[in-house]
Amino acid sequence: MTDRIDENAINIFTDGSSYSKPRRGGMGMVFVVVDENGDPVSHEHCPPGYARATNNQMELQACVEALEHLTSRYSPIDVSEFLKIVINTDSQYVSDNFNNAKFSWPKTKWTTRGGAPVANAQIWKLLVKRSKNVGPRVQIQWVKGHKSSAGNKIADKLAKQSAKGHLRAPLTNVSVRRKKSTLSVERGSVTLSNQRLTIRVVTTEFLRVQRCWKYMYEVISPKSPSVGKVDVAYSDTGLRDGHTYFVLMNDDVDNPRIRKMLWEISAKEKGEQTGASES
Repeated sequence: MTDRIDENAINIFTDGSSYSKPRRGGMGMVFVVVDENGDPVSHEHCPPGYARATNNQMELQACVEALEHLTSRYSPIDVSEFLKIVINTDSQYVSDNFNNAKFSWPKTKWTTRGGAPVANAQIWKLLVKRSKNVGPRVQIQWVKGHKSSAGNKIADKLAKQSAKGHLRAPLTNVSVRRKKSTLSVERGSVTLSNQRLTIRVVTTEFLRVQRCWKYMYEVISPKSPSVGKVDVAYSDTGLRDGHTYFVLMNDDVDNPRIRKMLWEISAKEKGEQTGASES
């Protein structure tokens, strides 16, 4: 296992980790510079993790906090001595989208080509801000993880340690109820055709950057071919997790939307299953 180390840069190896039941995430990072004798010198950092964090959130946040650590009073490296910072990540999610976050998404109000809200936009915005303010030019590149990279292997170990230790509050405020369906969430599993559906909201999250709501929902319309399926949709309308609604959907698989909440369904109506079929 050998790493390509740029002797003229601050080399950072980052990794994120996420566990379920209960969901929690952690981060690890290794800073490597080359000293005056040409020898690599490394410094490890293992910040506290976050409750309810996903793996992608932790991969992103690891980059953010690595740059923050460099500009803190606890930084082991004098950033002013370098013109470049190279972040090595085994997350293609991070490496493939860094330029989108810098140049494309701000122009589209943080939406994808299909019009859907960009996931984790708050963290992406913070990563771009930190990369601009740290001083040296920041480059993010993908490395094959673990067995192929000694730095990544250490960062992975630190990330798992972080996830299992003291946790900070969640990065995003997601309200969750237990699913009644036995199926797992599957994006795009509900066929959209401007139909009316009876759904039960499982999770609610307000996306502050795009100013809209993100919902995970389960279909309970008894006559719908999608009954029992669990999917994700966005809406400008506020709904409550654990509540059941009769809604009007759109027909865009790339940007699934609840166009309108027609009415909330009471417990009595749910029992009678009236007005709940797809049309």
